Amino acid sequence: MKKKTVYIWMGTIVGLTVILFTAIYFLNLQNKANKVADVVKGGPPTFSHFIQGDFKSPLDKPMDVAKIGEYVYVTDTNHKQVQVFDSSGTPIFKFGKEGEGQGEFKFPYGITGDKNGNVYVADLYTGKISIFSKKGKFIKYFEVKDNKEQKIKGPGGLRIFKDKLYVTDIEQAKVMIFSLDGTEKLEITTAADKEDLLNAPNAVTVDDDGNLYVADSGNQRVVVYDKKGKFKRIINGTKDGKGETILVNPRGLAVNAKGTLFIVDNMTHFVYGFDQKGKKIYQFGGLGSENEQFFLPNGLWIDEKSQLYITDTFNQRVAVYY
Repeated sequence: MKKKTVYIWMGTIVGLTVILFTAIYFLNLQNKANKVADVVKGGPPTFSHFIQGDFKSPLDKPMDVAKIGEYVYVTDTNHKQVQVFDSSGTPIFKFGKEGEGQGEFKFPYGITGDKNGNVYVADLYTGKISIFSKKGKFIKYFEVKDNKEQKIKGPGGLRIFKDKLYVTDIEQAKVMIFSLDGTEKLEITTAADKEDLLNAPNAVTVDDDGNLYVADSGNQRVVVYDKKGKFKRIINGTKDGKGETILVNPRGLAVNAKGTLFIVDNMTHFVYGFDQKGKKIYQFGGLGSENEQFFLPNGLWIDEKSQLYITDTFNQRVAVYY
């Protein structure tokens, strides 16, 4: 009887195991089918691969990323340098070292490029924006015309759109727009009214119509302005942006060709997608170190093929989505 009981229990365990793995298999199939359906319906992007650096010099606190020409440039902040990769993630070269001189960094942060392939890198701690060739050779510092005192003190996010440089100054809680020759065009310090001040604005981006999006990190929101800098609306995941925000320390921003706004939300570890009216349409990510998970994501870039590059700072990598 005892052997028979053991056999019965063993058979039961085997049967339950088969049922469990069958269920997991079909759930995985369903998840894959749902992802395909999401892509077809215009849902969240699909994970492609990671960019991590080589074994000798892996990324350490990658803060921002930009696809400039054929290369992907990543501010490798703890190493005080910029690492450069091809689109598949193969390391090509790197430039920069610790210091405050030409070609040196204390805290390399925001990064962008112009139509000639020149690379602009913001140093949050020194207040300098350095300009390099596409091969990483220092060219000069970005200089503001008629600058009687240091105009830029804590540059964070950088973007170039139609020969204008957009800069968030985290220390001074403002957004500044310059022509590439250093002439200041606009300065923004408020949102809905003069009492509604920006607080530690972190990232900035521009859509095809010239609308300006600012990650107002200290206020847990994204503020939208028209091309003249006039306030349009607040985006925080609630109707009309007037309810309690779902964002916790929003960082990187990008807008794709369809007008979808992507927001990297640093402390929830999600990336959110919003439509042109400011309505949340999906989210992806979540805390973890597996594929399609993030741990304190920060920077965001969208290339000409609508591929997303997301810096995953604590996991020391850049996640690429298409």
